[in-house]
Amino acid sequence: MRRVDFMVGKHDFKTLTAEQFMQDDVYFYHPEDTGEQLAQVMTAGGFGSVPVVDRDRKVIGIVSEFDLLKAIMEDRALSQVTAGALMTPNPITVSPNTPAMDIVRLLEEKHLIRVPVVDNEGKLLGIVARRDILEGYLRATTPVKGF
Repeated sequence: MRRVDFMVGKHDFKTLTAEQFMQDDVYFYHPEDTGEQLAQVMTAGGFGSVPVVDRDRKVIGIVSEFDLLKAIMEDRALSQVTAGALMTPNPITVSPNTPAMDIVRLLEEKHLIRVPVVDNEGKLLGIVARRDILEGYLRATTPVKGF
């Protein structure tokens, strides 16, 4: 759930932070999970990447649709390849206090669709996607119509 889903009235979009945009109900996987497991949830959920975490829920990597497609192109069975083998290690992350405009710049400059939100210890708190930012912008800048 995103806090912007409950936003009422106009707000200064530039004062909003990752914590307000992020989805806190996030699918995540461990290095030993299979590419097939990831592909199933990503296609069913309609999102293009999932974080990979260690046992302490610290983000250690991310697997994207491109990573899965690359494995397929290399004739590797997704049921036989692990998230740990597929993932991009040490992914770009943001903190809950990262301002909206910084997230927008990061997504644009790095050509990202989603970015994990982590605490000071690197533990996964949520995910912010481009769509979350757009929805937050609309909620923040659209006046509420009264009766």
